Amino acid sequence: MGERTYKQLNWTSRIKLETMLKHGHSKKEIAEELDLPREDVVLALESIVEPVSLYEPVFSDGGDTIYVMDQVGETGCEENWISSIQFRDTVSKLSDREKKIMSLRYLAGKTQVEVAGEIGISQAQVSRLEKNALERIKKQL
Repeated sequence: MGERTYKQLNWTSRIKLETMLKHGHSKKEIAEELDLPREDVVLALESIVEPVSLYEPVFSDGGDTIYVMDQVGETGCEENWISSIQFRDTVSKLSDREKKIMSLRYLAGKTQVEVAGEIGISQAQVSRLEKNALERIKKQL
């Protein structure tokens, strides 16, 4: 049957698809109801996803806004690979607490308040420890 996109589904199938999605049916259930391979249903659903701007904010902590573009990176690039090794070596010299804070802030995207709550210290302490860790990282790079 080949790949089918949402536009290729007939009108009745589209209505069934949308109704089943609203009621929380799985892709497998939808495929069975429409008598289509599950892969065709997945492709149809992917084709109707609204595109997101790279400048769409994902997270904001006062003045620290993270955009989609900040979450997307090139993989396999030699420069990124070397930078990653450099960064890992530099971060390895931080204390366990500083590593935890940096990981939660920059990898998990948590706010200073969220990090403070998770670690059990004040937001001001998180801010101070983060600032000191960043200064040490900058000096080493």
